[in-house]
Amino acid sequence: MRLKMRIKWLLPAAAAAGLAAFFLVGLDGELTVRSYTVESGKVTAPVRLAVLTDLHACAYGEDQRELLDAVAAQAPDLVLLAGDIVDDEPRMPEARALETVAALAEGWPVYYVTGNHEFWSGRPEEIKAEIRAAGAVVLEGQALPVTAAGQPLLIAGVDDPAAGEEIWRAQMEAASAGADGAAFSVLLSHRPERAEEYAGLGFDLVLAGHAHGGQWRIPGLINGLIAPNQGLFPKYAGGMYDLGGGTAMIVSRGLARESTRVPRLYNPPELVVVDVVPAP
Repeated sequence: MRLKMRIKWLLPAAAAAGLAAFFLVGLDGELTVRSYTVESGKVTAPVRLAVLTDLHACAYGEDQRELLDAVAAQAPDLVLLAGDIVDDEPRMPEARALETVAALAEGWPVYYVTGNHEFWSGRPEEIKAEIRAAGAVVLEGQALPVTAAGQPLLIAGVDDPAAGEEIWRAQMEAASAGADGAAFSVLLSHRPERAEEYAGLGFDLVLAGHAHGGQWRIPGLINGLIAPNQGLFPKYAGGMYDLGGGTAMIVSRGLARESTRVPRLYNPPELVVVDVVPAP
């Protein structure tokens, strides 16, 4: 009888302990580096891109050294910021985000587009001016020729659709008009859920964020639980996607940590590194 009673209590206790361990391991917020390789016949030597999204002015050690050192360790040729670098809530200090951009711009050419939170702040133009002052190039529908690692590239970018649908579409049209197909072309656009609208525009690579990795993941089972503008089990939570027509899209799971009201689970914040290499 006593043995049965012990088993009766031990089984729930073991289950509770296992569940607690599952969550404790999954809540690890340590910065990770996620690497992707894109092959192209438009380059003759490798080019490395560091991609940062959804920082939301989160803290990465004193003077942001954890994040900045991680970028430096990857030795990128360009740094690309795909939106929501600042946040719209006062508890997330904008100065920290601007200091991050300024430090990055001291080491590398930096290109930036807005995310929805820059617009939700009610001060998007002021924020863009501050980002420019910090040393980054702000893209608002431009497609700019760039040389990186001796390779000709085209870096294009558009504001977040929160700017207004007509503005977003006009910027997309202007940006895609610059993708002539000769140089390897990259589009920075915060929203991955608009994947179908990126396909067929002539870009080789689209870089996006916004989804925060679907917030909760279960490796091998659920790639993401919920994402803004995609809902439950988002298709574009994070990873590399073939959009057809020679266009790939890479969605970063982003750098947001303490800014999120729901903690990340098995979904650590990430610095994305993309190696564009010659096709074999």
